[in-house]
Amino acid sequence: MSWILSAFSGLVGRALPEAGIGVFAIALLLIQTPAALILMSRLLKGPQRRSPLQPQSPSLEQLGSVSVVVPTLNEAERITPALEGLSRQSYEVREIIIVDSRSQDGTRELVKSAAEKDPRFRLTTDDPLPPGWVGRPWALHTGFLHSSPKSEWILGMDADTQPSAGLIAGLVRAAEAEQFDLISLSPQFILKYPGEWWLQPALLMTLLYRFDPAGVTANSPERVMANGQCFLCRRHVLSQLEGYTSAKGSFCDDVTLARNIAAQGFKVGFWDGAKVLKVRMYEGAAETWKEWGRSLDLKDAASTAQQWSDLWLLLSVQGLPLPVTAILLSYLALGYGALSLSVAAGLNLFLLLIRCALLFAIAPSYDRTQSPSSASWLFWLSPLADPLAVLRIFLSTFGRPTQWRGRTYNSEPVTKSRSS
Repeated sequence: MSWILSAFSGLVGRALPEAGIGVFAIALLLIQTPAALILMSRLLKGPQRRSPLQPQSPSLEQLGSVSVVVPTLNEAERITPALEGLSRQSYEVREIIIVDSRSQDGTRELVKSAAEKDPRFRLTTDDPLPPGWVGRPWALHTGFLHSSPKSEWILGMDADTQPSAGLIAGLVRAAEAEQFDLISLSPQFILKYPGEWWLQPALLMTLLYRFDPAGVTANSPERVMANGQCFLCRRHVLSQLEGYTSAKGSFCDDVTLARNIAAQGFKVGFWDGAKVLKVRMYEGAAETWKEWGRSLDLKDAASTAQQWSDLWLLLSVQGLPLPVTAILLSYLALGYGALSLSVAAGLNLFLLLIRCALLFAIAPSYDRTQSPSSASWLFWLSPLADPLAVLRIFLSTFGRPTQWRGRTYNSEPVTKSRSS
């Protein structure tokens, strides 16, 4: 091992002369120090966060108060747990509207079978996609328009979710107790393959670094976070915003709509739902990189200035610490003694320590019961994937999806959220 370190030290020593290493270290400190302070200000809010949402039994006041809307397009391989979980919800659910976009894989048959056992299920087909709309918000908008006006709440849920009994009753009770107009939940993730366990937590960390912890209410609309996999909103609020129209062209319609709602003065929350909601999003690291990675930039819901600010933050506190620490420690091993070099190395070591500590904080967000331990142990090595995760955010920020969930779109820019 010592000869590897010596060889690397010699390589970096030739790459940057002695006069330049001090300037390099100072530049790093100027770039990374403000970002580290911002990160710490967010992480220090962790003790203030609400406890994870717990399942509840409904009260009589909740009777028939919720219409559930689930958009589908060729979801036969993963929709069964969602249908079963929704069927286990109690009398607070008035109806469960499955809005299908002409699936060809048996999704509709599975929904019809569920409807035979539970009359709350209702299958409908959305109209052909209008110009300017993305498929998911269009399906949700269709479901909203077809929902009963007697329902006080509209709950959008994805077909890849696995809701626990008591989820919806607990969600409504929490929203009413604290007078929230919109609440969405972060789930517990189901991972199965080694590549997922290594890459997915690093991608998740890009969200944790940019936003306050789940359970902490954002101070401004542009910092609101949301998750459309479980998205509860008051009917009158959606009516005021003309349903999902304000997020119609967004590939992160959940965040776009939540920020638009917050900008109108409504109270918006993003809570930890790991105890009531599980999700199996993608199959393998390649699909995770392609599908989830291209929406994590959230550019459809943010101003250009916010996008660049987030990229700077991620590069500074997540992308750079691992390679920079290796470089700076190598120079220190060569005998370079500049104070700026030592301080920069210390800062990056501190950022790596924070990153490793956060592994314990996010560990409850992963279900290890459905994956062999030979794969799940790679979760603890996910910090090694951080530079790759940040690279994915950069690539996504400077591009726009042309294909999404079996649909093809043009590359025209979308209208930004009202809050940006």
